[in-house]
Amino acid sequence: MNTTRRSLLKTVSMFGILAAAGVITSKEALAYDLRAGFDAKSLSEALSVLGGTAVDSKDITITSPDIAENGAVVPVSVNTSIPNTTEIYIFVEKNPNPLAAVFMIPAETESTVQTRLKMGQSTNVLVVVKAGGKLFSATKETKVTLGGCGG
Repeated sequence: MNTTRRSLLKTVSMFGILAAAGVITSKEALAYDLRAGFDAKSLSEALSVLGGTAVDSKDITITSPDIAENGAVVPVSVNTSIPNTTEIYIFVEKNPNPLAAVFMIPAETESTVQTRLKMGQSTNVLVVVKAGGKLFSATKETKVTLGGCGG
């Protein structure tokens, strides 16, 4: 892996800010590196970073448009009622790099996240939730059209 000085500074700065804000401990900041997941070129390769197989769960709700008029900015929100949720991963199956977002959920907080994702084509949005050391998943299809012409 060829790490440039600029990317190293960005990574160290990000973990420093998270540690200073109390979101993660300094030990977690040093030990946690998801670069392999974000660099993965296939969904199976990106999922392998999680270290296990997720089981389907009805306790995960994905909210995204059924038909997105602009694939450059697709709003996605995830809510889970699974107790002890610590991490939420969002994957966009047909993107060149499927892992789109990772959220660390502090203890005793509401497990709801929102973001905007880029989707190059109609695809499934897969959410994996880590809770109590186990992995749970849910999937929702989102169709991407140019100019909202349906499809």
